[in-house]
Amino acid sequence: MADPIPVAPGVTIPAAALEARQVRASGPGGQNVNKVASRVELLVDATLIEGLDPEARLRLYTLAGRRRAADGRLRLVAQESRDRHRNLKTARERARNLVVRALKAPAPRRPTRPSRGAREARLRAKERDGRRKAARRPVGTDE
Repeated sequence: MADPIPVAPGVTIPAAALEARQVRASGPGGQNVNKVASRVELLVDATLIEGLDPEARLRLYTLAGRRRAADGRLRLVAQESRDRHRNLKTARERARNLVVRALKAPAPRRPTRPSRGAREARLRAKERDGRRKAARRPVGTDE
C-alpha cells in the first residue's frame, strides 16, 4: 500500500496499517471473471490509526460489526467494478468513511417525560380497549 489515507485534520490511516489483497470476484464478467483478480479486500489495522482517541476507536469497532476480523483488523471488500484499481479506491473510501463516522460522538440522550395530554390519551385508549374486550365476553358469566 503506497499512500496513507487522510481522514480528518490530525487523523490518518497510515500506509503501515493497510494491507490489500486481490482475489477473484464473484458474479458476471464473462471469460474475464476466471482470469482476473479484481475483487479487493482491504485490511485495516485499527490500532495503528493515528489521532484516534480511545472512545472513537471503540465506536469504530462497534460500527465495523461483522467487518471486524478475528485478529482485530477491519476487513473491507469492494467488487463492484471489473477494474482492480477502482475497487481499491472504493475500499479505501469505505475505510475512510467508517473512521469519519467513528469520530463523531453521538449526542447525549436527554431524558424526557410524556406530556399530560399523552398520559391522558394513553389512559383513554386503555379504557376503550378494555370496554371493547369486555364486550367480547359472553353475557351472564360472573368472572
